[in-house]
Amino acid sequence: MSIRNRALKFIAWSAVFGAASIIAVAAGIYLYLSPSLPSVDALRDVQLQIPLRVFAADGVLIGEFGEKKRDPVTYGEVPPDLINAILAAEDDRFLQHHGVDLTGLLRAAGELVSTGSIQSGGSTITMQVAKNYFLSTDRTFTRKFTEILLALRIERELSKEEILELYVNKIYLGNRAYGVGAAAQIYYGKPIGELNLAQLAMIAGLPKAPSSFNPLANPSRALARRNWILGRMLALGKIPRERYDEARSQPVTASYHGTVPGFDAPWAAEMVRTEMFERYGEEAYTSGFNVITTIYSKLQASADSAVLAGLTNYDDRHGYRKLEARLDLAGAPAGSPPLDDWRRSLSTTPTIAGREAAAVVAVADKQLTALRGNGETVVLGWKDGLGSIKPYLSVDSVGPTPASAKAVFTVGDVIRIMPAKNGWRLAQVPQAEAALVSLNPQDGAILAIVGGLDFAQSKFNRATQAKRQPGSAFKPFLYASALEHGFTTASIINDAPVVFEDKRMEATWRPVNSSGRFYGPTRLRKALYLSRNLVSIRLLRSVGIKNTIDYVKQFGFQEADLPRDLSLALGTLTISPMELVTAYAMLANGGYRVSPYLIKEIRDAQGDPIYFAQTRVACRQCEDDPLATGSQPAADADDAAITADAPAAPPTEDAAQRLQAPTALPAERVMDERVNYLITSMLKDVVTRGTATRAGALKRPDLGGKTGTTNGPTDAWFSGYTRSVVTTTWLGFDQNEFLGRREFGGSAALPIWIDYMKPALADQPIDDWPQPDGIATVRIDPETGLLAQPQQSDAILEIFRVENVPTEYAHPAGGGARSGSGRREDAVEEDLF
Repeated sequence: MSIRNRALKFIAWSAVFGAASIIAVAAGIYLYLSPSLPSVDALRDVQLQIPLRVFAADGVLIGEFGEKKRDPVTYGEVPPDLINAILAAEDDRFLQHHGVDLTGLLRAAGELVSTGSIQSGGSTITMQVAKNYFLSTDRTFTRKFTEILLALRIERELSKEEILELYVNKIYLGNRAYGVGAAAQIYYGKPIGELNLAQLAMIAGLPKAPSSFNPLANPSRALARRNWILGRMLALGKIPRERYDEARSQPVTASYHGTVPGFDAPWAAEMVRTEMFERYGEEAYTSGFNVITTIYSKLQASADSAVLAGLTNYDDRHGYRKLEARLDLAGAPAGSPPLDDWRRSLSTTPTIAGREAAAVVAVADKQLTALRGNGETVVLGWKDGLGSIKPYLSVDSVGPTPASAKAVFTVGDVIRIMPAKNGWRLAQVPQAEAALVSLNPQDGAILAIVGGLDFAQSKFNRATQAKRQPGSAFKPFLYASALEHGFTTASIINDAPVVFEDKRMEATWRPVNSSGRFYGPTRLRKALYLSRNLVSIRLLRSVGIKNTIDYVKQFGFQEADLPRDLSLALGTLTISPMELVTAYAMLANGGYRVSPYLIKEIRDAQGDPIYFAQTRVACRQCEDDPLATGSQPAADADDAAITADAPAAPPTEDAAQRLQAPTALPAERVMDERVNYLITSMLKDVVTRGTATRAGALKRPDLGGKTGTTNGPTDAWFSGYTRSVVTTTWLGFDQNEFLGRREFGGSAALPIWIDYMKPALADQPIDDWPQPDGIATVRIDPETGLLAQPQQSDAILEIFRVENVPTEYAHPAGGGARSGSGRREDAVEEDLF
């Protein structure tokens, strides 16, 4: 045998031995790793981390909670151009190989030998799926071999389409976007199916290096990567030359969109987040729940606007306060502020309620120039707010308008500016706070909620968490208790001084009306719409504190919050706006107990409903139903359904698979319908001729409500309603500071209510309360409340429960009918406790 043959034989045997060794080692590794490999079946039921999304009732996004932004798509929803772009960029032999591409692996092995570390990895898309779903990102040989084994197994058990679907929904694409669906929304603000070829190629370039090829952070590198992918698609025959040229010529159009809510409802979104976390724990942020709320976007927008306008108007009435801060001029050349340092400081100062921080860099007589945080400067003229400011002196007084801007501002002052019609105007951040809650009184659905000036500044929800004294806004419930206990709208109570001696009190209590005057015998109706304090105190004493507390508890007032003394008549209990609006909802709906709710429906990541709100609905036609008295629901909820589109009770575990269309059950009556009708008629007088006459601007005869102002005054309230909408507004300071002696519920809180209710009721027909049986209308003497004499010229009409109609006639003055009392029947008295 020649030397040549012997050499060939040696090489052949060496190759066989080497191959056998490799096979043996591979087999050994396989036998070692195979038992620990996860099941591929898990991929079929994989639970992607999808954030919690909160929607308004009309489908507008309110908020999103969760670290990873993901919008899963099916394979059929992915455009073919994106599939081709991804394959061209990541794995152009994906459709030919069986999970492992030997060419890529040999290239990776060469890099390992030459550099001592794994560089490109030689991963196929299938291997990336194995790594992303099952493995860590450690660059080790064991992890790589496990990845290969998993890829081979995945290819045997899943189709190419299933593998690609898993891939496009899992990959990280920068800016907290996981998956191509989220990337399309974040970079382009569109669904993936609406993107053009250039945009799809840009997204396909992100998996390799989401930071380096990010079109927001590195647009030039992202453009180069996109064009390379387009070239690869052309070379592989996936697109024709014409499409390539057109796509390559397009500029980078990406900009950050995120998942910006369709409108601002942070208080509602946070309430949902809290409730979802209580229900599901950390899974609330990762399981892809979609929550549909009762909020309506148009009403919420009106609520936001009304609260901001109300606070701004209150703030403007009390003058321009001291500056927030003054930036340092030290070390700067004379007359040359350190603009770069100031810009950096301003850029980190948060914008509050649309008021942006700016620094004064120059001042003239009638104008000033201010630096913004982005480096731009703006000029404010005399008509841009400078000429209308009056300096704040105290809560009750302001100074005269300055003669020039130099009298108020100096270089370095930090001011607030806000966008105006023709540029910018001077502003300041209101220090007072306000809250608004609006419900559908028929079932308690929350239509809009605002918990303060700016959620970003303070997340404390004053609509639900702040406990304040409602003042005279509580009086309707006291008067309702009196009507229930035999008083009438025409009962006479003396509005006269009263002195209370109580050992528990540090001083003698001498309550007064806000005017400081007393008006003598007063009918109950008039006492309510003029909010007479002394009448309320005497009324409570006559009815009894215990009787009154037992009665008003039916409206949701907590007994522990109700003082057991005569100050209760002036609203000295503590209550949140949510609790007060809930009580007023029972006045608005005819006297039925409803509970406020925000979550209407919860759907899982697949869009299937898993929860419906359980509601009770005011229903006069259902009073013969045993459910109306608070008994347990019937076995078949459909039998007790009131309306097909009302929310239904949540399913039990046994019934989870047979969710039906939402239904609702009758609410329990907590108030006699005739008492309800009487108290509502009295509250309508508050609007037409009492402390809330400003609400007459809405020109609706079906409005009822009550103002409230607490001692100081420190709190301003208004609660008002129609049959379809009930709303409570509050304005005050978190630290219980005085609002000012000329600030009342009718001047501070009522304008907010009007600004909200005007659009809220714009499309609502006039819908007055039907008069129930057992009500009589008679002519009475306005001074005594007794039946009027025939032909009495000053007689007025009044309504009574039939059993309470007066039986005596008033005695005519001077032997004949009186021509009038000489008092103004419609004089407006502000309510102050």
